[in-house]
Amino acid sequence: MTERLTCDVVVVGAGMVGAACAWYAARAGLDVALVDRGPVAGGTTGAGEGNLLVSDKAPGPELELALFSLRLWAELAEELGPAVEYETKGGLVVASAPEGLAALADFAAGQRAAGVSAVEVAADGLHELEPQLAPGLAGGVLYPQDCQVMPALAAARLLRASGARLLTGRTVTEIPRTPRGAVRGVRTDRGVIHAGAVVNATGAWGGELAQRAGVRLPVLPRRGFVLVTEPLPRKVRHKVYAADYVADVASDSAALGTSPVVEGTAAGPVLIGASRERVGFDRSFSLPAVRALATGATRLFPFLERVRAMRSYLGFRPYLPDHLPAIGADPRAPGLFHACGHEGAGIGLATGTGQLIARLLSGGAPELDLAPFRPERFEREAR
Repeated sequence: MTERLTCDVVVVGAGMVGAACAWYAARAGLDVALVDRGPVAGGTTGAGEGNLLVSDKAPGPELELALFSLRLWAELAEELGPAVEYETKGGLVVASAPEGLAALADFAAGQRAAGVSAVEVAADGLHELEPQLAPGLAGGVLYPQDCQVMPALAAARLLRASGARLLTGRTVTEIPRTPRGAVRGVRTDRGVIHAGAVVNATGAWGGELAQRAGVRLPVLPRRGFVLVTEPLPRKVRHKVYAADYVADVASDSAALGTSPVVEGTAAGPVLIGASRERVGFDRSFSLPAVRALATGATRLFPFLERVRAMRSYLGFRPYLPDHLPAIGADPRAPGLFHACGHEGAGIGLATGTGQLIARLLSGGAPELDLAPFRPERFEREAR
């Protein structure tokens, strides 16, 4: 049985970014349908840690978007309530050696000039913040603005509150266009949805959906694993990670890279990351990646040597070559808007992205300069 539906906007992708786009577009008075071939949060969102971070971002467009998004997250947390497990717990970045601490302090100084709260912590002050940390660390920087949510719950709650029509289990097979090139909605395996605007919020699959509209967006998947421990009393108070995590995020290497990231959750388990490698959409278990995560985590928090890991899971970060997401209207296909390519920051940047897309959809001026995020910026290198 096929369906024919009509709306103002079709958002493709029921992850956190798609949910935010649907929420803000509906709040702007638009009739929104959201389509996904799987369930809500069935892709990268369901495999994320829920980080809302400024600590890992250098001054520039992404940091501006992160600060904007954090303000919106605080507003959403009040509206959605405690079910999304929003925690303003802060982040602590630690350095093992004096030279690493000096580099971290320089990085934090630049962030402070851009509006980030970053407090340097001497070696003898680390254990006041995190009593279980390993001894002998050189010091660190505390980022009080870093927060966390439970991403799958947040996406589901936001979609429900948006009032958008949720159409899961539908694969978009085509994005039809008029003779003049404008999009006309989407064709799915269960019918056509007519709309004057389509939002590509498909994360690591953003390049695939763009291709169905006849445009190029070089999104690549970057696989990452997370280890989950048994439930524990709260022993890790902040999101804690080693200073080399920032370099791993910015790396262009396709090879496996890991740096220890450890955080507790409201439900009790400790989450341990982070790994990155470009292996396509290979969902195979990687013992080297998971072993490296466990080794790095126990170096930061020795008590974890006595804690059982209950499971691991993996997801695909949507990576673009310049490490910035694609946000905004695509001039190559009028009516097509992109909101993807956020790599590992999609949960944190979702609210700002959704707000900016909604402004464009409703004919308003976005609150941030979208030039650095324009989707067509990779065209020159393709020639």
